[in-house]
Amino acid sequence: MSDLSAPGFPEEEVRRRARAGAAAAFPPPGEYGRVLFGAEHGGARWQRGEHDPLDTLRITPPVLMPQRLARLIDLGREPDYRDVELTTSIGGFTSALPVYVSALGSTRAAGGDLGLALARQAGALGIPMVIGENVVPVNGYGRQGEAADRALLGRLHAYAEELPDGRGGVVVQQSTEDADAEVWNLVHSDPAALPLLESGRLAFELKLGQGAKPGLGGMTVLDAEAAARVGDRYGLDDVFGDGRVLRSSTPGTFTAEILRQQIRLMRNNFPRVRVWVKLHPGRDVAEAARVAAEAGADAVTVDGAEGGTGWAPDAFPAQVGLPLAECLRRLAAAGPPPCLLVSGRMWEGGRAVKSLALGARAVGLGRAALLATAEDPQAGLIRFAECLALELRLLISALGKYAPAALDRDDVWAPYFPGIPSAG
Repeated sequence: MSDLSAPGFPEEEVRRRARAGAAAAFPPPGEYGRVLFGAEHGGARWQRGEHDPLDTLRITPPVLMPQRLARLIDLGREPDYRDVELTTSIGGFTSALPVYVSALGSTRAAGGDLGLALARQAGALGIPMVIGENVVPVNGYGRQGEAADRALLGRLHAYAEELPDGRGGVVVQQSTEDADAEVWNLVHSDPAALPLLESGRLAFELKLGQGAKPGLGGMTVLDAEAAARVGDRYGLDDVFGDGRVLRSSTPGTFTAEILRQQIRLMRNNFPRVRVWVKLHPGRDVAEAARVAAEAGADAVTVDGAEGGTGWAPDAFPAQVGLPLAECLRRLAAAGPPPCLLVSGRMWEGGRAVKSLALGARAVGLGRAALLATAEDPQAGLIRFAECLALELRLLISALGKYAPAALDRDDVWAPYFPGIPSAG
């Protein structure tokens, strides 16, 4: 190492890249499966002193509240926050909260006992859960002797066993490699999924992208043995030089017409299954959402650039993709889809209420769901949801409203974010 220096320049980052080569484009591989990666709060994601635009918005209760008066007349007494009804229709499902568990795929952090514990608690809460991409190609479906705690069927069973009647639903995501493994056909024909199918609580989600790495497919880190098992299905790259390899999915190729035809194919092949579509925070997100909704999608999910749980090159959470607030602004300007779902660093009621006021039907929990479950595998996510539900009721009632669907853009003030109307 020389004594050459460069004050004010990211010198150590340059030196790290000089030492490690291509591996330096990613977080340390030893952190895979232990650290949940995504945009930082006030860190690298928001350069030059900027803040997350969604966090700069203010929730703005009015003084005069006609909806509170209507609720008072309905109840025959003064209403309070406990009178807020949070039950919400999400993509064809009835959910106890305007909340769903975001797609958690084959990343190690969502596997094993933690993934099953999360599924059980999500089921008990009666909120929808998305089973993410690559679970079957990497860990198996669960009927051929695969480890039940990592296979797709294990998560489905754990969720369904706790699910109350008439609530929740399972959403199975499919990407390119999943399509090759015929994941949707496996689920659709499985007797274990029949109760969900017959009760209208099964959905398939077509994945076009993800917030943590827009334009790329899913990525994980594998040891040599695991890589040898999936080398015929995925791209492998020996960037780390320590026996571990980068496993990459292909992102898939879409145009407006391809997206339309894919949705029509899903509706034709699986007429009893709800159709969800997941978009990354691309600059044309409003157009893609419009195409999906017009083609018949029951829900369109937009994953903001703040999203993330698994593995991504450092440059992506820091610099790639639109912030969720900008996605919401563009969607609002174009007319959002009837059922818009959003995710991206959701963990408390204020951020959720702002998203709902700007046009979302529900918000997704990713890192928050995993962390809460890890804190207490028996009831951590349940208690987290109880806290979130209380915050939602307090905030919604403070606005003089009593259901998430009653929120609108007048309920937020955007002093530092041009394009979102300011209340009053």
